[in-house]
Amino acid sequence: MDQVTETLAPGLPQTVEPRNPGMDLDMDWVRAVQANTSAIERRAATLPGRRSVKKDYQAAWLLKAITCIDLTTLSGDDTEGRVRRLCAKAKQPVRADILEALGVEGLTTGAVCVYHEMVPAAVAALEGTNIPVAAVSTGFPAGLSPYRLRVAEIGESVAAGAKEIDIVISRRHVLTGDWQALYDEMREFRAACGEAHVKAILATGELGTLRNVARASLVCMMAGADFIKTSTGKEGVNATLPVSLVMMRAIRAYHERTGFRVGYKPAGGISKAKDAVTYLALVKDELGNRWLQPDLFRFGASSLLGDIERQLEHHVTGAYSAAWRHAAG
Repeated sequence: MDQVTETLAPGLPQTVEPRNPGMDLDMDWVRAVQANTSAIERRAATLPGRRSVKKDYQAAWLLKAITCIDLTTLSGDDTEGRVRRLCAKAKQPVRADILEALGVEGLTTGAVCVYHEMVPAAVAALEGTNIPVAAVSTGFPAGLSPYRLRVAEIGESVAAGAKEIDIVISRRHVLTGDWQALYDEMREFRAACGEAHVKAILATGELGTLRNVARASLVCMMAGADFIKTSTGKEGVNATLPVSLVMMRAIRAYHERTGFRVGYKPAGGISKAKDAVTYLALVKDELGNRWLQPDLFRFGASSLLGDIERQLEHHVTGAYSAAWRHAAG
């Protein structure tokens, strides 16, 4: 099944792409950014119907999606046992008999994403793999804890072994148009991360307008973000196709201007395999094939993997199975 095996990248090429170093804040560029909401929504509405793949091609796209999942648990009742089970799932995301039937080996998720307290357990569980641990930080999800503590939290997670830090921006800077404050904040967060890659969570459902989303995306990239991410998953509105289109075009514009590629992570509310394929198709359309690798694209998801596994079993056997046959850990 060549269509399947050719889509899989061996491991995470974290060191292949040069990191975005950022640049000076260019307010002329920021102020010039606009967003035509009606046109964006029309374009997004066409995607689910136009980008349909079937049979072997669908299986290949779903396997690709698995390699780009940040398998996530961010619950108040998380335990080390739950995290260890999640890490086991990250290492073996699909039942061995299904992968054997597809002719696929060595498939893993892109990362495991947890709260800071669970970082040591995740690091220990993933020892010997090249699956990174991502930690949510900076007063996640609201980002309203004291500033010095938010910066310190980043350092604690990096010291504990997290290779990626998902930070939350201060939404008020966007809502009040204080772009210098957002830039300075993001710049300091990036510095605190050191060698760890930083994903800037914009909480797009709380930014008011698509223009604010576009401008916040650009400012965070100017400040050195390695990824821009839609949501914490805790807002009333999380990842959407219109927001994704806006953020991807900001990434494209930044790459065209600077030569540096920044990653994209939609998070929250993506739980169906067909939705994953739609997002991947949008990435391919707007950014190109290079972004269809886990160092530049991730899904923030917890239940998505289960539905993908069910679809893959249907592809192999012709029958749908109950969700309990594909447990998260």
